[in-house]
Amino acid sequence: MVRAGSGKTTAARRKRTRKLTKGFRLSRHNLYRQAICTLIRARAFAFRDRRVKKREFRKLWIIRINAACRMRGMRYSEFIAGLQRAMVALDRKSLSEIAIHDPAAFDQLVELAKKNLPPALAEQHKKKTAAK
Repeated sequence: MVRAGSGKTTAARRKRTRKLTKGFRLSRHNLYRQAICTLIRARAFAFRDRRVKKREFRKLWIIRINAACRMRGMRYSEFIAGLQRAMVALDRKSLSEIAIHDPAAFDQLVELAKKNLPPALAEQHKKKTAAK
């Protein structure tokens, strides 16, 4: 004999699944089979994109810092190298916020990085600024 598929627990489970698919388009939130497939896919994307989000933000911070450094006549890589040699332990997120909201403090950081550049980079930097 075939088992019943319409009991209380089954209905509750299906109701819970449909509730999770609220906002999905067309039959993807109405029909149980499609709802399950879509929910699995959505959760896979959510898992992946929690990691991608971190990468995207780091890229954004680096772009902002690079733009702020270029405005002050320095490249991003030189800036970071100078800060590391100066033992400045600010992360890219806070450097980006400083660049946007406190330009005077960022100017000081750039000067600090210029002073602490590795010797080879410092020579190149002097030649480049002298040529301008």
